[in-house]
Amino acid sequence: MIHLEEFDGVTVVRLDHGKVNALDLELLERITATFTELDAGPSRAVVLTGTGRAFSAGVDLRRIIDGGAGYVHAFLPALDAAFLAVFTLGKPVVAALNGHAIAGGAILAAACDHRIMATGTGTIGVTELPVGVPFPATALEILTHAYGAPPARRAVFAGDTLDPPAALADGRVDELATPDSLVATAVERAQGLAATTTPEVFRLTKEQLRVPDRQRPAADPRVLHLWLRAAEDGTLQRYLTALSSR
Repeated sequence: MIHLEEFDGVTVVRLDHGKVNALDLELLERITATFTELDAGPSRAVVLTGTGRAFSAGVDLRRIIDGGAGYVHAFLPALDAAFLAVFTLGKPVVAALNGHAIAGGAILAAACDHRIMATGTGTIGVTELPVGVPFPATALEILTHAYGAPPARRAVFAGDTLDPPAALADGRVDELATPDSLVATAVERAQGLAATTTPEVFRLTKEQLRVPDRQRPAADPRVLHLWLRAAEDGTLQRYLTALSSR
């Protein structure tokens, strides 16, 4: 279902589940387990990509129909957990969209810190309303964080899918790359994000960006701790020295 590759401190997580990497209970559980392990592991950053013609075409609706109520009761918490495992990973996560990213696949992409889409025939969009099902609250939070509130609202209500140039113009992805250079470009972006600061500072900053304003503490002791450490361990001085030498 999932293959892992290592590239100079970056773990590439490749979905490989059926023809279109449809999200079923088993794949969701593997995504959650994989990202939980990566969060505690030595990798500095992660790239999430797919196999074949799709990054992920979204929820496996046939499994929902065939599984009935029992399956749905297990599936929805697993869907929420997988979205959160990607969204809250305390390291840089870059989505390399090799093809279609539809519905739940688009949410997984939005949960990443940077999204690169391959040029070609792939499309991206959140199609839950045309399907006739509501969004989990977590999915809407992720979309709003990734797209901004007005674009997220437009994407949700439109339920449309956009090709790569239109997706870039609309802000659903951050850049485009050729299919042959997609993963290499994503690895490079992930390494660049990881190199911006220390892992601890990146983790805290990412957490702060993902917490709604109403839930942020007015004074976070971790912020004070990291400022004090930077002043005492030479971090600030090294920055000033490098700045003055330019």
